[in-house]
Amino acid sequence: MVELHDVRVTYANGEGIDQISFAVAPGELVFLVGPSGAGKSTVLKTVYMDQLPAEGHVIVGDYNSLFIKKGEIPFLRRKIGIVFQDFRLFADRDVFENVAFTLEVIGARQKEIKRRVLRALADVGLSHKARKMPDEISGGEQQRVAIARAIVNEPLLLLADEPTGNLDPETAAGIMEVLLRINTRGTSVLMATHNYDMVRRYQGRIIQINNGRLLS
Repeated sequence: MVELHDVRVTYANGEGIDQISFAVAPGELVFLVGPSGAGKSTVLKTVYMDQLPAEGHVIVGDYNSLFIKKGEIPFLRRKIGIVFQDFRLFADRDVFENVAFTLEVIGARQKEIKRRVLRALADVGLSHKARKMPDEISGGEQQRVAIARAIVNEPLLLLADEPTGNLDPETAAGIMEVLLRINTRGTSVLMATHNYDMVRRYQGRIIQINNGRLLS
């Protein structure tokens, strides 16, 4: 599903990642764990090819960072769902419209959009909040909307960048249960987090990173 081979990314401030190599198998649950600034987000950016490596290469399905063209990157991202820590919802659209946006940009038909959005909202337990605005629901519910938006296109891979970072422990546990449920249906999940104590409760593979390098 995903392969990173000796990936190196450098930034002007000296931070980045170096010699990162690992793979994520189809249907696997993988936690990328490390402190803030360790390079976790940079690793995820190389997977959805927002950041191309200075050295090494990344393979995601049929796409290789060595050969991918700029115009192909949007098609790669249609196979990937991405969840961020800060939700990134549209404040002027309701819950249904926020999730539907992912399908609208690829030209899906309205009937298909309605079917998929309602199913995605049901998956995250928010069918009853479809017409609420983002400021009318809690932080945990907003993150569930973000997850619904990430899975509405039925991706083969879900990337989650600190999805519980802004949430209290009880709400975070609920978000983890949603991600695990998605994973059990066959979607590969790669989640970056600094919360090692939380993820070791779950049956996923843990990869540790610090100062831009893999530790274990």
